[in-house]
Amino acid sequence: MNQQRLMQVLLAPQISEKATYVADKNNQVVFRVISDATKPEVKAAVELLFKVSVESVQIANVKGKQKKFGRFMGSRKGWKKAYVRVTSGQEINFVDGGGA
Repeated sequence: MNQQRLMQVLLAPQISEKATYVADKNNQVVFRVISDATKPEVKAAVELLFKVSVESVQIANVKGKQKKFGRFMGSRKGWKKAYVRVTSGQEINFVDGGGA
């Protein structure tokens, strides 16, 4: 796979109560990814950036919410998130940008 493409696949870690719960229980990390990302691309990108081995990847499409802009109804863009399971004994450390 193209290394330049892999550097653009992951947008940001998704931090929420659910993401924290999933991280503690299932040893998974949740990432916001580009809308045309595939499971193999996400796996390769995480392994390249964080130097950890990935066990599995699950991807979910999140629908954009309906919002009111003044007196007009509109909708936010939909986005894609990936649940990445890291091999047991390894973890992703966001502070220094690499695995521990």
